[in-house]
Amino acid sequence: MIPRYVEPLFRPPSEARSLIFQITIGCSQNSCTFCGMYKGKHFRIRPVAEILEEIKGIPEIYRPRIDRVFLADGDAIVYPFAGLVEILDSLAATFPNLTRVGAYASPASLTTKSLEELTILRGKRLRILYFGLESGEDETLLQINKGFSAEIMAQQALKARAAGMKLSVTAILGLAGRGRSLSHARATAAWVNQVNPEYFSLLTLFHRHNDDFVRTLEQCTRRELLLEARELLTHLHPTRTILRSNHVSNFLNLSGSYPKDRERLIADVDAAMDAAKLRPGFLDSVPAYAEEYY
Repeated sequence: MIPRYVEPLFRPPSEARSLIFQITIGCSQNSCTFCGMYKGKHFRIRPVAEILEEIKGIPEIYRPRIDRVFLADGDAIVYPFAGLVEILDSLAATFPNLTRVGAYASPASLTTKSLEELTILRGKRLRILYFGLESGEDETLLQINKGFSAEIMAQQALKARAAGMKLSVTAILGLAGRGRSLSHARATAAWVNQVNPEYFSLLTLFHRHNDDFVRTLEQCTRRELLLEARELLTHLHPTRTILRSNHVSNFLNLSGSYPKDRERLIADVDAAMDAAKLRPGFLDSVPAYAEEYY
């Protein structure tokens, strides 16, 4: 049996080479107003036996080639601990060169696992979690119905880090709209400084089955989004974090490490602002990127 996916299937860009097993369908939270990823799915946890059968069904000839596995869907960490242990043990036994398993982790799903449980899972090669922060500002988190304050999310993220797991955190430019653009940036930077994730990525708010939410905002222009990014970069002071803004929603790609590349990253935004001035109207327009895949 080869893996059977319930589309659409999402994974982080860094998991492009990973074999994906969909151990949950949808997202257990699925109430964030800005997010349209899983709105067409009803959340359910797939039985352990089904997952083990899919793992067993990978042909022998391909097994040595698999070094990374990604567990989908939206927050696979919510999977019951005993079943997750069985799945990870089966992956390790089936793929001799497996080095890393990754998964999305919502703050809700992390509350279902203790530090001791996360430490055990890390020992079974669950090494990286992808965590959607979205914003470090409580007012914005309330507006998007995230369900958790910034401080509680920091506690859950730090628990994962204490278990030895790597964290890849995402935040969204433009999520707070024009009125709180800069305060959203500063609060998000403060959160990242507190947690010090290994990876921090920026997306830009875009349309994907979230039009009702977008209509509640006075959306940021490109100029305001660049200023928001600059404000965030200026206030970032993590001890060792790789920063990326290479999602398709971003109109400016940034890449560097903190603290080494801090000044260069800020200069990259300034250079982009100067270059954009040569395109009349560009900075004062609102990005119109949208996805209508499903």
